[in-house]
Amino acid sequence: MREITAGQITQAVARLCVQANRTLPEDLCTRIRAAAAAERDELPRAVMGDLCENIDAAAAEQLPVCQDTGMAVVFIRLGQQVRITGGLLRQAVDAGVAQGYTEGLLRKSVVADPLRRTNTGDNTPAVLHLELVEGDGCEITVAPKGFGSENMSRIYMLTPAQGRPGVIDAVLDAVRRAGSNPCPPMVVGVGIGSDFEGCALLAKKALCRPVSQPHPDAYYAQLEAELLQKVNALGIGPQGFGGAATALAVAVEYAPTHIAGLPVAVNVGCHVTRHASERL
Repeated sequence: MREITAGQITQAVARLCVQANRTLPEDLCTRIRAAAAAERDELPRAVMGDLCENIDAAAAEQLPVCQDTGMAVVFIRLGQQVRITGGLLRQAVDAGVAQGYTEGLLRKSVVADPLRRTNTGDNTPAVLHLELVEGDGCEITVAPKGFGSENMSRIYMLTPAQGRPGVIDAVLDAVRRAGSNPCPPMVVGVGIGSDFEGCALLAKKALCRPVSQPHPDAYYAQLEAELLQKVNALGIGPQGFGGAATALAVAVEYAPTHIAGLPVAVNVGCHVTRHASERL
């Protein structure tokens, strides 16, 4: 049995909150620069150039890459041979978010009550997803999620008869309805299967997969490629000004589901779909 202290988790979460908000994953930066080079029309090419300059400035000045530093979504894969000492996991995670957002001078956007709207003052609580796995490790991923894109996400409870064409139509419907609101070019996470809440979690997890990494199942990798082509054919383009790049990537995750259902969730990420990971 390996011991990991609550303090170690707090410090890791704090570091990851700052890192994720300041520095995009390298493969996402590469995809953004490639999309900028591929634009042929003057306006979308200029917009993509501005996005590239913003990424460079954030890295150089150690500032957030987006003013909406998001709600902290924290994924933890915790080995069953780990014992957490010195405090509760939830408290350790929230303490890390509070520390990271305060010391990193990140915007605090969380309200304690969805109707009375009082700001918590430290961007807590985090949205915490815990998965118990084999071993004695603890892998933490922090994925700050701004709500310009989160508000554009949708769930579709399809029937099995709608099948693959229905899934494609649902994704295109979500992107079409989103339009320019999620600051495209976007990253589109798609969850297929499970149940109502399960497919939404799959879609959020999909946004944390490297954009350079297709699905390991060739069937779903082909579906991702088809969806990306069809999404870009919509012509929404960078920031909604038209052009070739409506999406930078489409990532699909799936899970078993009921014989009578075909749940589909579309979780939209903006061009700064952020996440950072650390293993303790």
